[in-house]
Amino acid sequence: MAGGSTRTILIALGANVGIAVAKFGAAALTGSSAMLTEGVHSLVDSTNQLLLLHGRTRASKPADALHPFGYGRELYFWSFIVAILVFSLGAGVSLYEGVLHMLDPEPATSPLVAFAVLGIAFLLEGMSTVAALGDFNRGRKGTIWAAIRDTKDAPTLVILLEDSGALVGLVVAATGLGLSLLTGNPMWDGLASVVIGLVLGVLAIVLLLEAKGLLIGESADPRLVAAIRDCAASHAGVVRVNEVLTLHSAPTMVTVIISADFEDAITARDVERIVLDIETQVAELFPVVARVYVRPRDSSVELPVAG
Repeated sequence: MAGGSTRTILIALGANVGIAVAKFGAAALTGSSAMLTEGVHSLVDSTNQLLLLHGRTRASKPADALHPFGYGRELYFWSFIVAILVFSLGAGVSLYEGVLHMLDPEPATSPLVAFAVLGIAFLLEGMSTVAALGDFNRGRKGTIWAAIRDTKDAPTLVILLEDSGALVGLVVAATGLGLSLLTGNPMWDGLASVVIGLVLGVLAIVLLLEAKGLLIGESADPRLVAAIRDCAASHAGVVRVNEVLTLHSAPTMVTVIISADFEDAITARDVERIVLDIETQVAELFPVVARVYVRPRDSSVELPVAG
């Protein structure tokens, strides 16, 4: 039921914990504001991965009387919380540290240590990004941007954007530190922190918008909806499929409601048999469909509108 790969989340968690320790150590030795910012970034990312693992566990709980449609949306809730943390802690602390360092710049010491840590962090973040991109591409259709807007797998999107932002942040931190050393002006290091904060802020807003849409409820892929419509319409006795309503309760859990018009000449027993056939076939053909309901309705009959 839960989306994403536990292995990918664990890879990202292990990488970020190790990177955070190394960055904080390097920041203490070098006095680099950008390095301290990157350490906070990695620490926030580590916390985020723990929250995503918790969300996957919660989302896998079976349905019960209180939650008859299951707990799948827990995954979207915790993804939303992660996006808030990225925005408030990741971006907020980065901007604060950057502005503080620009107002009161301090020259960095032991730059070789900082560059070594940045290089190791780039390799580890790169490995995590490749794993997340592999998960993301397995369900991708079209461009990356279209897939980001259309994906229902919030955890994989969170990890991919976090890791991508981390890679950009590492490059910016290295650039800021390098310019500080070349020009003798430590303000470049603070400016790098500000840029990192802005990058994280943009990524966090994208995550917030996607998680918000999934929490409210998004329909399934239009191609899946069309295929379900064709499946229902192909049954003998069905005159017209009026509408197919779908809702993602989790990345791999879709609820389907089909409104169909049946031939007037057939009996109620025939309608019941056709309804059962449609529900059975849709469930068999489309594994992502967790529940399917068929509602017989004559499209020519106007239903009262609730006041």
